[in-house]
Order: sequence, then C-alpha cells, then structure tokens
Amino acid sequence: MPIPQHRVMPFQSLWPAVVAGLLVACSTRPPVVHPAPPPPPPAPEASAPPAPAPSPRPPINLDAPRERDAHRMEERADLPRREASTRPPLPPPRPAPVGANPNVERDQAYARVSVMFGTDRKLDPRTGTFGGGRGERIAYGEVTVSVPHGHKTGEIEAPSIWRLEFREDPRKHMTILDWTPHTRMGFLNRVKAKVQAQGSSGSSFVFVHGYNVSFNDAARRTAQITYDLDYRGVPVFYSWPSQGTLQGYTTDENNVQWSEANLKRFLMDFAQKSGVKDIYLIAHSMGNRALTGALRQLFTEQPKLKGRFKEIILTAPDIDAEIFKRDIAPALAAGCKRITLYASDGDNALLASKKVHGYPRAGDTAEGIVVVPGIETIDASGLDTSFLEHSYFATAPPVISDIRRVLQDGLRAARRGLEQHVAGAGSYWKLKGAKP
Repeated sequence: MPIPQHRVMPFQSLWPAVVAGLLVACSTRPPVVHPAPPPPPPAPEASAPPAPAPSPRPPINLDAPRERDAHRMEERADLPRREASTRPPLPPPRPAPVGANPNVERDQAYARVSVMFGTDRKLDPRTGTFGGGRGERIAYGEVTVSVPHGHKTGEIEAPSIWRLEFREDPRKHMTILDWTPHTRMGFLNRVKAKVQAQGSSGSSFVFVHGYNVSFNDAARRTAQITYDLDYRGVPVFYSWPSQGTLQGYTTDENNVQWSEANLKRFLMDFAQKSGVKDIYLIAHSMGNRALTGALRQLFTEQPKLKGRFKEIILTAPDIDAEIFKRDIAPALAAGCKRITLYASDGDNALLASKKVHGYPRAGDTAEGIVVVPGIETIDASGLDTSFLEHSYFATAPPVISDIRRVLQDGLRAARRGLEQHVAGAGSYWKLKGAKP
C-alpha cells in the first residue's frame, strides 16, 4: 500500500493534532496483562507427607570453636565448686595387671601417664589451663600425659622446628591429653582409692617444681619422673604460680614465698587424710623454698606430724647456703629422719642466682659442699650435659637411678654403691661418674 503523503502544517496548528493522536493511542493500547501466579502444587498423597522446606544455612562463625572451648573450660573450672551429686564420679581405679605400672596405660600409639595435682595458680579460661597468677584457693585434679613409645630416659620430648614439627603429636611428644578437676575431698578420696587399688605399694611422692616452670611443664615433668622411675605409688605434684619465663625470676621469688602457707595446708591434708602410708617429698630449685618453709611451719604447728614423711629429697636447692645450714636444716632434721640433698658444682642456674643474691646457694658446690648433721648430701657434679646443668635430678640417668633406689628400695647412701668423701667434720657422697 502506498504511504499517504501529509502536508506540513505550522506548529501552532499541529499541536492539537499531536495531542489528539496521543489520546487515541492511549485509549486503544491493549491493557497490561500481568502473568497469573503459578498453580498450586498438587496435594501430596496421604502416604507421602511433604518434606519440610530446608531452613536457611546460618552464617559461619569462625570464633565459635574457640568460644565453645573457653565456655567448656570455664564450666570445668567451676566443677569443684558444684555439689558432688551434680556430676558423675570417676570410675574407681582398675587394678593393674601383675607386673604392670598402675600409673601407665599403654596402647598401640603411645603410653598414658596419670598424675594427681594441687595448685594455687589462677585458672585462665581463655587457654583452659592454670597460668602464672595467684588463685583464690587451692585447686585439685588429675592430669593425663602422653609418653611416646620412643621415649628416652631423662627427656621430655617436644616439637622441634629443626625436625619441621610445629605442633604437638602424642605419638612423638609428651603432651597434656586431658585433666579432670576434683574437690578437696574428691582429690583425697581419689588418692585413697588409687592406694587401695595398688595394694602393697601404699606410697606416694609429692613433687614441688622450681623457677621458670608452667603448670603444663610441671605436669609433664611429673609424668616423666613417674615413667622413668617406673614408680608404682601415687604420683602427685604441687604447682605454685611460677611465671614460666626467664625474666620472671623476681616475681617467682615473691610467689614461691606466698605459696608456703597453701603448700603447708596441702601437705597437712595429704598427711592426715590421703590414706598413704609412705609419703616422699621432692623439690627442685626454687621449689625448695616453698617446701622447706611449709615443713618448718608444719612441724612447729603440728608436732604430731614429725616423722610422718618417709623421706625429703632436696634437689639443686636455690636457697642461701648459710641460712640453710643455720636455720632450715636443723628444723627439717627434727621432723624427718631421712633427708637427701643433691648438689653440683656446674649448676649454671645456681651460679646466676649467687650473682643476684651475693651468696652461694645450698645446691652449689663450687665454693664448698653443704654438709650438715641429719642430711645425706650427694654430689652429682658433671652428670648433666645440658647447658644449665640444673635439672640433673630428672635428666641424668645416674641421678634418676639413685633416686629410684631411694624411693623404691629405701636404701641409704652407704648401701647404694656411692663413694664416701670427708668434708670438715662430716662426710658426703659422690655418684659414680661424677666429676672428682
């Protein structure tokens, strides 16, 4: 069809026609048709109920595991303060197979060593363990530590960056596997149950650690001693609030003195209510200050407890030698008939302590060995090959073997094959292999 030709009209006469055209177009434009909603799905059969619509996935909270763990540890820390009926009791200790160590449970991957503890440290809910702060009360519990099957006597296996190990593996390292809190009486009853399950053993040692030791370090050391000594009694450690750092020496000195009263109460309870027949007390380094101070108070306030402890073992004591001979040794000898002191002339930690305090320490023989009545002094010089030569009581196999004969065989120095030496009006003993 040919397109009709329109003549051009002036604007003034054109605009009425444009408006009229728009009106006609609007009036003739088809209405907008909106799409009808989809028909509803057919009703399901009675035998197949409809599946619920999936709920929207909640957003991922990356902090949730950390917050959950912190909450769990806060609950765990609060357990001793709850009523005993609100939590199930631990199962009684199982009698160990004949010839087996009841403190060590072995499986295909690694061994598990169980040790008891008391501490006056403050629990840190962020890490779930006890830190370097002072607690409001003594806390009690039980720790399980792994010992790898390739363990070497005297070592605490730990990750090494030289072996490209960046995290703990219980198959290779001594790690804290778990810990269970106890009330005060729950702790004492647990020790009593362990003693009864172990039969004729009837013994326990209480270990007090030294300076620059964290709670976890103390637990690992106690487990290592238990494992290496093949100790069949009940292993216990008391952990005072050491900072666990080299620069924390001054704070540790204050805290170890602060802990004396708490340790005294702990030992009094343990002596009177644990049911243990033979109690051995072991202290290392600065921990000797807490132990000797607590015992001096205890023997003065509770004379009936004199003779209650089977043996006191003081290793590398960081105590002024003159004060030890004049004030401490006589008080200890009056309350316990069997006391052993291990000392060395190459203990660099005690040499540093001497520089700080200005006077020799009781565990340092460089300027003369401490010899006092009622105490058997053992010279362990040269047996520790580490840099500090300070932890030989737990790292040097000859010293470990000697302590084993003290704890398990009850032998005095004269019957342990040691060399006797004269010093002044008294004598001391030297381990075989020690420096002359």
